[in-house]
Amino acid sequence: MSTRTFALVRRPGPEADFRSPSRARGIAAIIGLLGVMALVVTLIANIIAAGDLDSDPAGASELLAWSFGLTTLGFGVIKLGIAVALVAIIYRLWTRVESVKVALARLKPDSPDPSPKAGVVKTLHGPATEGLDIPRGLPIHAMAKRLWAPMVVMGAMALGAGFVVSLIQSGEAAGTETFRQLAAWTQGLQFLGEGLILAGIAFLLGSILASLRAGGGEVQKHLGVTVRTLKMPITAKVFVVLMMMGTMLAVAQFVLYVFVAGSVADSPDAFAAWLAWLGPVRELAVATLLASIVLALVTIGNVLGFQFDRIREIIRTGA
Repeated sequence: MSTRTFALVRRPGPEADFRSPSRARGIAAIIGLLGVMALVVTLIANIIAAGDLDSDPAGASELLAWSFGLTTLGFGVIKLGIAVALVAIIYRLWTRVESVKVALARLKPDSPDPSPKAGVVKTLHGPATEGLDIPRGLPIHAMAKRLWAPMVVMGAMALGAGFVVSLIQSGEAAGTETFRQLAAWTQGLQFLGEGLILAGIAFLLGSILASLRAGGGEVQKHLGVTVRTLKMPITAKVFVVLMMMGTMLAVAQFVLYVFVAGSVADSPDAFAAWLAWLGPVRELAVATLLASIVLALVTIGNVLGFQFDRIREIIRTGA
């Protein structure tokens, strides 16, 4: 793997040009477009299946089997595009840190009292700590940096495996026990994959928050002013809780689908009863992870507002 590839996940050097075009953004757009194309294919397949429900119900069920797998895979591919775009944002964020250091050093006036302070202050964006050094990263930040890639990779593998199982299912006669078993495996695997990719995206947003925290402290220390850092807001705390809950739900629904495939698929009525409530469980897992992502974005917006205000204060007062 080339050094350029690793540059997307590692901090760029001080010599990196923040004006250089980003290849990752183009890659993310292409991945997202591939996901949309997959969804268009499934739309056409479902329209065909709808027309065959009366004349060939078995054939329609087999067609719907692989189109379900491709639909979920398409959504997963779009999420992969989002993950690639977020990795590019982290890289760009650090190039901005280096440029802000240079720009602020020229704009910062001499302070009448240049000695840094220590303590806790109230800001428009919440309580913040004041200190002399760059703040240490929080445990969730270290976890996010280490786990986002494994989550995304495992999620992609689960989605791919689920799609393959859906293709095998489409070759089985509709209504048989094997058909139902494969349907349970398809749904469990694919929504496990969706959940893991969303968890990876959430961890990437956590990595962005970690980079903003460390980068903001680095800029302030470089200028010799008080290092002011926003305390972890309530939205960030709820984000962590929801992300963990959503991931556990995604794993739980997979385990339950495996149980259904092995113990319930021989009874059509029991199988239908289990799937009637397992469907909402898997959707709840995805919804919980999406809600955590919303809170992470709200937190990022709050942190950016705090840091912009801090930059204005440094330019205005020099401290």
